[in-house]
Amino acid sequence: MPIPVPRQREIPAVESGQGPAAFSPVGPSGAPAGAGSAPVAAAPADHSSTNLTLLVIEDDPAGSLSVPEMLDAAGKPIRIRTARNLTEAGRLLTDDVHCILLDLALPTPGRAAESDDELATLKHVLRLAPRHAVLALTASGDSERGAEAVRVGAQDYLFRDELDGRLLSRAIRYAVERKRSDRAERRLTESRLRAQENARLERGLLPTPLLEGSTLRFAARYRPGRSRALLGGDFYDTVRTADGTVHAMIGDVCGHGPDEAALGVELRIAWRALTFAGLCGDDLLSTLQQVLEHERENDEIFATLCTVDIAPDGRRAGLCLAGHPSPLIARPGRPAELLPYENGGPALGLLSGARWPRQQVELGGEWSLMLYTDGLIEGRVGEGNQRLGQDGMVDMIRRQLSQGMEGEQLLRAAVNEVRELNGGELTDDVAVLLLDRAP
Repeated sequence: MPIPVPRQREIPAVESGQGPAAFSPVGPSGAPAGAGSAPVAAAPADHSSTNLTLLVIEDDPAGSLSVPEMLDAAGKPIRIRTARNLTEAGRLLTDDVHCILLDLALPTPGRAAESDDELATLKHVLRLAPRHAVLALTASGDSERGAEAVRVGAQDYLFRDELDGRLLSRAIRYAVERKRSDRAERRLTESRLRAQENARLERGLLPTPLLEGSTLRFAARYRPGRSRALLGGDFYDTVRTADGTVHAMIGDVCGHGPDEAALGVELRIAWRALTFAGLCGDDLLSTLQQVLEHERENDEIFATLCTVDIAPDGRRAGLCLAGHPSPLIARPGRPAELLPYENGGPALGLLSGARWPRQQVELGGEWSLMLYTDGLIEGRVGEGNQRLGQDGMVDMIRRQLSQGMEGEQLLRAAVNEVRELNGGELTDDVAVLLLDRAP
């Protein structure tokens, strides 16, 4: 008689026309030679071109339970292997098993017989085989227990004394496809959540500049390294305070990934708050070092930083370097060059009690100031181990400026050329910030 199998979703129409099976003999174990030695955590094999394999877990497979011989959708016999207990099931759960048929009456090792958790065995199997489809086998008419098994994590349930080859084969294929669909949906959900988290971190790393009232032009470009889709430890910010001073900052937390990105966000937000509070130079960097020391996971984490505060008239600026490359300045009639870097201090987090002197630099009436992270200068040049370096970057920017590039176009050309010189994606993140003052 047909098996009254409750379904959570409709069986695909392509399966509903499965005719009565003409079964080929399959041994009770059904296992290939050498089976049982592969790791338990292996993923189920793709059954698109191979026979489906069913692992039956039942304490008396040769007695009351009789699993009929079955064919899959391609007419191939479904292989059956049996285990009398969960320990034996662990040995037989190799990477070619697609589905598990579990008798819910099977006792769970280490649990008292009077335990009130009727699904303890199922939960144990779900932990043992989190990536495999599971069919729960329950007593005839015990639909409540079967439905609860599905809520716990089984793909479907069947009645123990009403097994039928045709519908059981459909149930197996349905369970395998449903498990595959559930895993794909879970991966998609996890991917969306990661993308949302990354987007939030990116908004923290790459904020909108606050330059209302300033005549300076702002441009920035950020490119993550090869191993990261969105995140890195580079960060920057630019704000204008009430007195008309424009403050710019760029930094780099050692390491890569969400933890470093989160620390970069904290440092950037702290920098913005401290800047609006009136701090600059050594006072600001000393406070940022305290923030880093409190927030980092271990004492080996450090961050490099470059800060520039541009006077309201735009003709001069204060420069502080904390282990960071010096900015590049370009002015009409003069070759682009690096600002002085001899009096910089150490990276934040390296030395307690360190000091960061503020250098006064003359900018002039018309200029372009470029702040960048070391990802821009550490890419390889050619096939050897030679790096572009600051000198190579200065030559590159000079050439691009002579071609009339400026603003976003200049930054895009610089990052793209560095990537091409490297022969592909850079391993480190690249952040570049450009401020321009026209007469």
